Amino acid sequence: MSAIPTDTLLAQLNWRYATKKFDPARKIPAATWSALEQALVLAPSSYGIQPWHFVVITDGRLRQTLKASAWGQAQVTDASHFVVFVHKNSIAEADVRKFIDFTTAERGMPHGALQGYQDMMIGDLVKGPRSAWIKEWAARQTYIALGVLLTAAALLGVDACPMEGIDPAKFDEVLGLSAQGGSAVCACALGYRAADDKYAAAKKVRYPAGEVVEHR
Repeated sequence: MSAIPTDTLLAQLNWRYATKKFDPARKIPAATWSALEQALVLAPSSYGIQPWHFVVITDGRLRQTLKASAWGQAQVTDASHFVVFVHKNSIAEADVRKFIDFTTAERGMPHGALQGYQDMMIGDLVKGPRSAWIKEWAARQTYIALGVLLTAAALLGVDACPMEGIDPAKFDEVLGLSAQGGSAVCACALGYRAADDKYAAAKKVRYPAGEVVEHR
């Protein structure tokens, strides 16, 4: 498969910004949104275990309710699509076995072929020191998926705004996430910028590579 030109990648990453004002009349085409959902599905995670799920909120009344728990930010209701990122609150041996069974089935491997990998995962995530802070670990994994979504959106010419300005406990309550064993960690509004969003023309401010990239 051929790679996209490097100048195209950099141009789109320079084009994107945290969109503050969306055009409510513009909707993301179904095919484009399907590709963005697949980008979420394809996001990498440690061990490949995917300790997350993503709630795409399309119901207008529900988005109004969530807006009240997001400091009244208009992106929640005005963007074409609104995604809540949810991480698992715990990982049990059953979760690991489910993932291993799914992996062996998908790859046509014999049962037990990944026993060593399964034991390592259980020893780390379920019984090891990491289990004491597994919620934080899972939340960190979820941010990887957010980064993938933001990059994919930029490459497809879709505007996005990552949002930590939410009340996770309220989101959990409204969406019934605790009963599903998860917690909201962040959200992302996606759509198309309004013509009068003043931030669209603002110069992107980033420290030069020499200050943030170190070569050894």
